[in-house]
Amino acid sequence: MRNTLKSLTKTIIMKPIYNLGTALSILIVACACSKSPKSAITEQPPVSTEPVKTEVGFWLTKGDQSVLFKKQNVALNFSATTNSNPTIEVDPSTTFQSIDGFGYTLTGGSASLINALPAADKDKLINELFGTSDDAIGVSYLRISIGASDLSAAPFTYNDLPDGETDEALAKFSLAKEQADLIPVLKKIVAVNPTIKILGSPWSAPIWMKTNKNFIGGSLKPEYYQTYAKYLVKYIQAMKAEGITIDAITPQNEPLHPGNNPSMYMEALDQANFIKTALGPIFQTAGITTKIIVYDHNADKPEYPIAILNDTEAKKYVDGSAFHLYAGSISALTQVHNAHPDKNVYFTEQWVGGPGNFSEDLKWHVSTLIVGATRNWSRNVLEWNLAADPNYNPHTDKGGCTTCLGAITVAPAVSRNVAYYVIGHASKFVKPGSVRIASNVISNLQNVAFKTPDGKNVLIVCNNNNDATVFNIKYNGKIVTSTLDKGAVATYVW
Repeated sequence: MRNTLKSLTKTIIMKPIYNLGTALSILIVACACSKSPKSAITEQPPVSTEPVKTEVGFWLTKGDQSVLFKKQNVALNFSATTNSNPTIEVDPSTTFQSIDGFGYTLTGGSASLINALPAADKDKLINELFGTSDDAIGVSYLRISIGASDLSAAPFTYNDLPDGETDEALAKFSLAKEQADLIPVLKKIVAVNPTIKILGSPWSAPIWMKTNKNFIGGSLKPEYYQTYAKYLVKYIQAMKAEGITIDAITPQNEPLHPGNNPSMYMEALDQANFIKTALGPIFQTAGITTKIIVYDHNADKPEYPIAILNDTEAKKYVDGSAFHLYAGSISALTQVHNAHPDKNVYFTEQWVGGPGNFSEDLKWHVSTLIVGATRNWSRNVLEWNLAADPNYNPHTDKGGCTTCLGAITVAPAVSRNVAYYVIGHASKFVKPGSVRIASNVISNLQNVAFKTPDGKNVLIVCNNNNDATVFNIKYNGKIVTSTLDKGAVATYVW
């Protein structure tokens, strides 16, 4: 994660939420005409709290934060009536990619903050994030760093040695530094959601394998390709022994950005050579079924993953390509899909820059990622990062992200920020195994639709107009009519 690059993204205007209050209801009383000898007070009838009969569930978040991911008690029932409103037509007969899940990067710093909570608070939070209860958001996909990321307190790998030493047998490999926080938190998460998918991404190989023998920058020496592949095998096996299954890995986080702390530079040709000569064959020999996903960097360089997939020897070991969006267009995911439609596409990272602006970033992240990435073939959407403290800590020195706002802030009281709601609008409803289905974008109502494994339809809509918009949802020849304020996000389920 490079601060200078990330400052260029539209998402720089993101503001944390602290101590959200409830709105004060004001009862307006009507006065009688001045000719009347007395003032007459008309009492309003009480608002019913009984659930209305509705065919469509409707969850809403408004940009002004007056409503935050709340189910609405309104009747939305399909009928054969017609009107002139713009209409989003959902067509389940046209299908696209399957969905693996929605979630966050559980950085080392996120794990430390969560693990430091009192036991009862920690369990409650983990159930809220990863569970299936009414008040949970059902996160189904996590990304973790293999070794430290720039949102760890300090850089490390699982085979750090004194200067001048090597360990090609990997006899000193150890997950000991993850036993304090990451592994205990992951075990609790897996207990709540045993099927959660976990992607591992390294920020750096052990520095004795690198050209500059430094955590920042440098490249993996070709003579250590075999050793590093075995290092990744040992990592997957060691995590499995802890009860944690690594579904996929990328060979390198942001391989074209050597300025992070930690980081490692890896050009496309080098990544292809590493995969076809070492990582793929060694995974195969060791019986490792963990997916290999290439690139894991910005959408401005689709030629990087395409170059790897054009190499037939490398391609046979590759499941797909992963993207971030600190540069480029989300449409690049379709470009890569079209070049190699037999390989998958993933969206694995996007930050929220503090302090920011809730309304603008809600709109941008939902429209561009939840809607945009999935409409461009992505099987997942992951926000960076799950948790930070009020000062955006912890992070590494000299290259760590200093303004990365978590989906939650741990102060130690927990507050929920915009990425919590961005992901929640999808993760709660679009379960793994869901399939994207066709829907049209009309009148600046950005949207995407899915069919879930249990047969439900889910439509996520963001109103990118400057005014409230009335529109229809059409399904099987019938419509329901709904209204969204400007910048509001809604999930409809039927």
